[in-house]
Amino acid sequence: MIRSMLFATDLGVYAPFVMQHALALARTFNAELYVIHAVEPMGQFAESLLQSYLDEQTLDTLHGEGINTVMANIEQRVLENFRDEMTEPADLALIRAVRVRQGDPAQVILEQAQRLSVDLLIFGSHSAGAGVDVPIGRTAVRLLQLSTVPVYMVPLAHHLGRRKS
Repeated sequence: MIRSMLFATDLGVYAPFVMQHALALARTFNAELYVIHAVEPMGQFAESLLQSYLDEQTLDTLHGEGINTVMANIEQRVLENFRDEMTEPADLALIRAVRVRQGDPAQVILEQAQRLSVDLLIFGSHSAGAGVDVPIGRTAVRLLQLSTVPVYMVPLAHHLGRRKS
């Protein structure tokens, strides 16, 4: 029985398509739907650039308060995007929580799936940056390999092929 699901989104151009699958499943099973978006940590280049131009106190403030503010803003944006994309007004009630976490996407998604004890993990086969020659994205592969709960992967190859032309 599926009572709760976790929809992992990259907020890319195909996110609304995958979201429609997640909402349809939530309606079908009358299940709670959680949403997770992982933000990759800042790279070494960006970090060293900030260190070059900011004093230590400003950098500490940015790391502490700035990151939390950015994450909260992304969570709000995700919710607003969902409202805009939803065809059924009642669908918003299916979403129990939207979370944005920093870290390796596959690791963040798997940790949230475990923490929330979901029954199903939903994600797309590619991120927005994947090319048509890539059969499945890096994060999707890792989720398929490491997930301890059943997965529902939405294939995006058809849409990726359309984008190329």
